[in-house]
Amino acid sequence: MKIDEARALEASHMLNLYPPIRMPMVIARGEGARLWDTEGKEYLDFVSGGRAVTGLGHCHPKIVSAICDQAHTLLHMSNDFYTEPQLRLAERLSTLFPGRCFLCNSGAEANEAAIKLARKHGYVTAGPEKCEIVSALKSFHGRTFGALAATGQPKYHRGFEPLPQGFKHVPFNDVEALRRAVTPRTCAVLLEPILGESGVYPAEPAFLSAARDLCDANGAALILDEVQTGLGRTGKMFAYQHYDVEPDVITLAKALGGGMPVGAMMARDPVASAFEPGDHAATFGGGPLPAAAALAALQVIEDEGLVDNAAIVGARLVQGLEALREKNELIAEIRARGMMIAVDLCQPKAMRFKEVCADLGLLINTVGDQMLRLLPPMILSAEAADTGLGLLEEAMAQVSTD
Repeated sequence: MKIDEARALEASHMLNLYPPIRMPMVIARGEGARLWDTEGKEYLDFVSGGRAVTGLGHCHPKIVSAICDQAHTLLHMSNDFYTEPQLRLAERLSTLFPGRCFLCNSGAEANEAAIKLARKHGYVTAGPEKCEIVSALKSFHGRTFGALAATGQPKYHRGFEPLPQGFKHVPFNDVEALRRAVTPRTCAVLLEPILGESGVYPAEPAFLSAARDLCDANGAALILDEVQTGLGRTGKMFAYQHYDVEPDVITLAKALGGGMPVGAMMARDPVASAFEPGDHAATFGGGPLPAAAALAALQVIEDEGLVDNAAIVGARLVQGLEALREKNELIAEIRARGMMIAVDLCQPKAMRFKEVCADLGLLINTVGDQMLRLLPPMILSAEAADTGLGLLEEAMAQVSTD
C-alpha cells in the first residue's frame, strides 16, 4: 500500500483523529528494533512502536510462538469461566508486586479500575464523602472519562466537559500544594512516578514520600501509574523502586503484552478487598490469548535481563546525547531514567527534527515544538544505540543549518 492510498482510505472511512501526528509512511513489518515500510525503507525504532508499547522489540519470537500456540488452542473465554493463562498471569504478576490483580486491555482501563477501587475503598471505610482523588498537573492517565478527569492537562478536557467530579490537580513535585490538597475526603492520590507524555519529568523523592505519608494519615490509597514506566523501562522493574515508597495500587499496560493489548491493575490489601463480585469487570480482560502473550513477555524480560539492559544502554544513550549537547547549541537539556529520555531543544524545531530523523531512518517522538522523546525498545543493543546516536547527530547537523 502506498502512502497516498492510505491517506485516501483514512479520509473516506476513519474518524478524523490522527492525521496531524501520522508519519508519511505505511509500516509493513517489524523485527527487533527495526521496522520496514511498504516502500522497503528500513527504520531504527526509537519509539517502541509508538508510545513505548513494543518495549521487547517487534515480533519477539518467544511472544509470537506463545500467541500462535494459544491461538491454535483457545482464543477467548469470558470471565464466567476459568482459563489457565489468566490465572498463571495473575500468579506471575503477584511475584513482582505482592497483591491481587484485575486484568484488562489498556492503560486507560487499568487506571479506570484503580479509580473505581479507590472510590469503593473510600466508601466502605468512611462513607460517600470520601471520594476525592488528587493527581498532578501535566499528568496523563488515559482518555476514558475517569482517566481523563484525573489527567492534569486542560487541552485534553476541552469539548468533553462536564468531566466526572471529585478530582483535584496539584503542580508536580510541589509538596506544599499536595499537603493542601489531601484531606480526610481524599480516597486516593494518583501519580505517575515519572511524567511520561509531558516529557520525562521524574518525581522528586520528597514528593512521593509526602504522598505516601499523606495517604497514610488520611486513610487514602496511593496509586502509581506505571503504564509507561513499568516492567523495566526505567532500569528498575517498576519506577517506584527508584524511591523509598511502596504504593497500594499500580497500573500496568504497554510493555506487558509485548505488542498485544493487555493492561493490569494490581492492589494490595486492605485496598484490594474493597472490590466485591460485580463491582467491576471486563469482557476481554485476561483472555487466554493476551494472557499467554503477557506471560511470554514477562519471561523474556527475565530471561534476557532487559531491566538491566534498559539501565545500561539507556545510560549509553544519555552519555552520547550529552556529548552531542557539548558540540551543538541546539540541545538545551536532557532528562532520562533508563530508556525514557527527553531532549529539550533551544529552538522550536522538534517537528523538523522528527522529519529529518525519519528521512535518515530513525523514528522518534516529539512533545510540543521544542522537545524530543526517545523510547527505544529495551532489547536495544549497544551497537544499535550507537547507530541511533549517529543518526541523531546527522539530523542535528541538518536541522541546525535550516
